[in-house]
Amino acid sequence: MSLTFHWFLPTNGDSRDVVGGGHGTPATASGRDRPPTVAYLSQIARAAEDLGFVGALTPTGAWCEDAWLTTAMVSQHTERLKFLVAFRPGFVSPTLAAQMASTFQRQTGGRLLLNVVTGGESHEQRAYGDFLDKDERYRRTGEFLKIVRGLWEGGRVDLDGAHLRVEDATLARLPDPVPAVYFGGSSPAAGEVAARYVDTYLTWGEPPAAVAGKIAWIRSLAAKEGRTLRFGIRLHVITRDTSAQAWAEAHRLLDGFDPDTVASVQAGLARSESEGQQRMLALHGGGHALRAVGSAGAGGNRTGLEIHPNLWAGIGLVRGGAGTALVGSHDEVAERIEEYAGLGIEEFVLSGYPHLEEAYWFGEGVLPRLQARGRWQHPSGKGATPSGQVPFAGAASPR
Repeated sequence: MSLTFHWFLPTNGDSRDVVGGGHGTPATASGRDRPPTVAYLSQIARAAEDLGFVGALTPTGAWCEDAWLTTAMVSQHTERLKFLVAFRPGFVSPTLAAQMASTFQRQTGGRLLLNVVTGGESHEQRAYGDFLDKDERYRRTGEFLKIVRGLWEGGRVDLDGAHLRVEDATLARLPDPVPAVYFGGSSPAAGEVAARYVDTYLTWGEPPAAVAGKIAWIRSLAAKEGRTLRFGIRLHVITRDTSAQAWAEAHRLLDGFDPDTVASVQAGLARSESEGQQRMLALHGGGHALRAVGSAGAGGNRTGLEIHPNLWAGIGLVRGGAGTALVGSHDEVAERIEEYAGLGIEEFVLSGYPHLEEAYWFGEGVLPRLQARGRWQHPSGKGATPSGQVPFAGAASPR
C-alpha cells in the first residue's frame, strides 16, 4: 500500500520561526516575514507538487486568509496538486457549498478535497454569527453532510432538521469526481459524525498508543454504520541529514519563543472547548511548557517535550491545533511514519517552518527512503529526488 502525503499552505503567513494562530489565538507577528501572497503560496504549492505530495491543506479561521478563495487562485498556478480546503459548515448553506464544490471540481480538473471543521471555540463562532453550543454544532454538521452527500449523489433532497432545512434541493451539475470528505474530532459527538458521513478521519499527532485508541474507536463506530473509513494524521516535521541537526533546529525554534507569548497562548488554549485541543495541551502541560522556554538541555528530550521517540510537543507552546512535530534524521522520521502506518494511518498531512524549505527537506530526504522501502510512490509515476540531495532554498524570500 502506497502512503499518501499532503503538505500545508500557510495562509496566515510563513517564517523561519513558528507562526502561531488557531483555536482563538491570533497569528503571531512573525507571520509577516513572508506574507501569504498568491505568489508565495503558489511557490510552495508547486514545490509540493513536484516533490510528490498529493494535496495541500489550507486552514480556516479568523486568523488566516479565506481557504476557498485562496486555493481557487493558487490552483491556477499548479497542475496536479489537490487542495484540502478547510471550511466550517455553519457559515454557508449546504446547497451552496455543494454547488461551490462542484464548480471547484470542474474548474480545477477534480482537485478538491474537503476538510470539514465544525468549530471548537464558541467565542470565535459567535464572531461569525453562530451561537450554537459545541454538541449542537456537531449535530448541524451531520445534517449539513447528509444534505451535501445527497446532492452529490444526484438526488433531490428534502430535510427538516433541528438546524438545517432544505426543500427540493438539487444540483444542475454534479461534481466529478465527488470530493473526498476529511474530518477530525475527539468528542463523542464528533465520532458519530465521522462514522456516518466522512471518508477520512484525521487525528492530530499524539503518541502511537493514543492514536491506536482513536482509530479503534472510530472503526467500531463506522462498523455499526456499515462503513469503512481511511485514517490520516496531522503533524509538523523537522527532518535533516542527521538527528543532531534536526534537534538543533527544534531547539532553535524553541529558543525563539517569547515567554510572554507562550503564557498568553497557553492561557487562551486552556479555555478551549475542543477535546482534541485539550489532548494537545496535555502532552506538554501549560506550567511545564513555560519552564521549557529558555531552559537548558541536551538531546531531544529537552524538559520532557519529546513525548515519544522523535515526537516533539514544542510547536504546541505557541500554536493552536496541531502542536507536535516529527523530529529526527530522515531515517528516523521514515521509521516513525512507518510506525504510524502500522496502526492504520494511510494519509499524512504535514507542515514545517518555513514551509517552502521544509517541503524540500522532507521531499528529498524522507520520501526517497519510503520509496525504497516500498511504502510510497510519486503520484505522477516518476521517481523521487535522490536522497542526500541538498534541499533547494534559493527561492525563499529574504528575511
